[in-house]
Amino acid sequence: MAVSADGKSYSLVMFDLDDTLAASKSPLTDDMVDLMRRLLGEASVCIISGGNETQFRNQVLGRIGVFDGLADLHLMPTCGTQYLRFSDGDWETVYKEDLTGDQTQRALRVVEEGARELGLWESKTWGPILEDRGSQVTFSALGQQAPVDAKSAWDPDGRKKESLRAYAAERLPDLEVRSGGSTSVDITRKGIDKAYGARRLMEILGLTTEDILFFGDRLDEGGNDRPVADLGIDAIAVHGHEDTAARLGALLD
Repeated sequence: MAVSADGKSYSLVMFDLDDTLAASKSPLTDDMVDLMRRLLGEASVCIISGGNETQFRNQVLGRIGVFDGLADLHLMPTCGTQYLRFSDGDWETVYKEDLTGDQTQRALRVVEEGARELGLWESKTWGPILEDRGSQVTFSALGQQAPVDAKSAWDPDGRKKESLRAYAAERLPDLEVRSGGSTSVDITRKGIDKAYGARRLMEILGLTTEDILFFGDRLDEGGNDRPVADLGIDAIAVHGHEDTAARLGALLD
């Protein structure tokens, strides 16, 4: 199975989730569900995102349903620190690169101290600001369930996130600190980003960079999708899930 784009053939299409396949923390739209089902009839699909397993289940699996193509769907929550695949009628964890207890506690402490010191600790939030995702610690400035409009308005040029990322990275030299979604900073084990997940998946499936096409909304320098493109994987920069739907529809047609 494969899809073609610009004269090249790809056996696996990889996607970021928030602001690429769906609005931030939101479920796939009906149109995107149809496109995903069509795509899984033509090629393997991987979704890799900073979101945790619960978000993947709510945003993707709860919408896409159960069908024969699930065996070709690969899920990589928390920036590829975890890998799930469908086997024998259920989703199994192939691997999960958890932080140690000490790493988790230091990450939580430093990112909260930084947010307060930099004036980024908000009083009006929607859900928890700090989350221990096992293999990743995530700071979400407005909380995990903040509405899309509020998140978009909080840091339109990315300066707030970058100031907190730099603060935490300086104080956590043994960990990986990255800008995540529109209001988030993610912390994982050193050397782990979306490129790590892509490399692990290629090893497990026996693929090369030439076999993969990637869609992401943060392919800019410093963006959390950029490491995938830096591996040499062909990448398409999108601006929201509507743009992805249009481009994916054209590719399938």
